[in-house]
Amino acid sequence: MRNNFRILKADIFLLVAAFIWGAAFVAQRVGMDYLPPFYFNGIRFLLGGITLLPLVLINSKKSNQLNFFQKRDLKGVLVGGFCLGSILFVASSLQQIGMIYTTAGKAGFITGLYVVIVPIVGYFLKQDIHFGVVIGVILSVIGLYLLSINEDFTMDKGDFFVFLCSVMFSFHVIAIGYFAPKYDCIFLSCIQFFVNACLSLIVAFFWENISWQSIYSGLWPILYGGFMSAGIAFTLQVVAQKDAPPAHASIIMSLESVFAALTGWWILREVLSLRARWGCIFMFIGAVLAQIWPYVFKRNK
Repeated sequence: MRNNFRILKADIFLLVAAFIWGAAFVAQRVGMDYLPPFYFNGIRFLLGGITLLPLVLINSKKSNQLNFFQKRDLKGVLVGGFCLGSILFVASSLQQIGMIYTTAGKAGFITGLYVVIVPIVGYFLKQDIHFGVVIGVILSVIGLYLLSINEDFTMDKGDFFVFLCSVMFSFHVIAIGYFAPKYDCIFLSCIQFFVNACLSLIVAFFWENISWQSIYSGLWPILYGGFMSAGIAFTLQVVAQKDAPPAHASIIMSLESVFAALTGWWILREVLSLRARWGCIFMFIGAVLAQIWPYVFKRNK
């Protein structure tokens, strides 16, 4: 009974995290009305890193601050954080630029393609691939065609940037799989957020117009993207995945794209055509199948 309660609590945490991340696409879209993309990302991830600092300090006190850094090899975690932050910088920059030209709902579903891209990249890295991924890829390609490909077989500029972002996020997931087992996940994420923030602000300093007025005008999207999306949602995910079964986590986290579409419709009054809605359905089913297939197959076996 107690174990069931812990699973239920974990599922609720994951659901809240998925909602926060889905609604973050709205915040990112609104933020583009006030700030240029690199400037927005720089401040957003700076706030995200600051939000995670207390958790890093709590972990260090639990395991003795000196031993905390020695056990996880400070040099190694800094290198890992820099690598992850650099990949995240490219991915988040492509996403934020794409958000200028596309809707929050479409961006949510296209970004979610990384779920099926990760196993494909893993296959070329000599990792096993299951039949669910093959089905998921087919459905996702059909969905992407219905959602983003125009009658003249071209893709809108915003959708193309977000698609490239999903490819980069797949490399980010694989890199996390390499570094996360070796080092403290929260410490690693904190560093990657600061690296991303520094790289984004450097680009913004040389290429974008920076003013305090733009920060003030876009304060709420910045705060949401920084504290809620990067800080709170990530913390909920880390806590929840200690108790949530993998199949539960896979399905619930896939709802991020659905929440992106719903909040985009509710807050920004974005409307998807019938063709685009069918595309979203295909992509969502493909993403879910790609994730839960191994657990369903093992259970039936």
